[in-house]
Amino acid sequence: MFAETTQIGESFVGEGADAAHVNTVLGRYGGPVETAWATALATPRAGHAAFVVVLRPNLPVQPLTLFVNKATIVGDRHGELTWGAAQAGVAAGVADAVATGVVPEGEATGLLLIAAVWVNPQADDADAVFANNRRATTEALANGAARRPGVDDVLAHRDEPFNAYYAPPGS
Repeated sequence: MFAETTQIGESFVGEGADAAHVNTVLGRYGGPVETAWATALATPRAGHAAFVVVLRPNLPVQPLTLFVNKATIVGDRHGELTWGAAQAGVAAGVADAVATGVVPEGEATGLLLIAAVWVNPQADDADAVFANNRRATTEALANGAARRPGVDDVLAHRDEPFNAYYAPPGS
């Protein structure tokens, strides 16, 4: 059975302010992911209101997906990019994961997904935000299903830490 246990995935796609960073938590109804999903939906915080991801109004994706924004909404444009382009990208990425078999189609309705999504408040290109979130969502789900990265990958790069916001001296 696919996703007998919780699958956790991560992916960073793109460059600059329009890049996407998506974390996914996938699990079955009746398990700990359902509890986390319902709790997150029922406990909004200022600037962070989790919501159900839809391909279009009245058509939520399967597995049923909860969008959780990691960046506090800071203005109309940031809200539009988060709730519009990024949300649509996550929806398309989930659908892509099912269409390509990353998430088996026959099991999609028995699963729940939490997508924690970073949209930089400085982002300005809706098409790039959409494309980057679509790809990052699919990649995060694939990484979770494959349990990537492995410990060997982490150990191989332990002396080379880097991210888009910080590079240690000498890197």
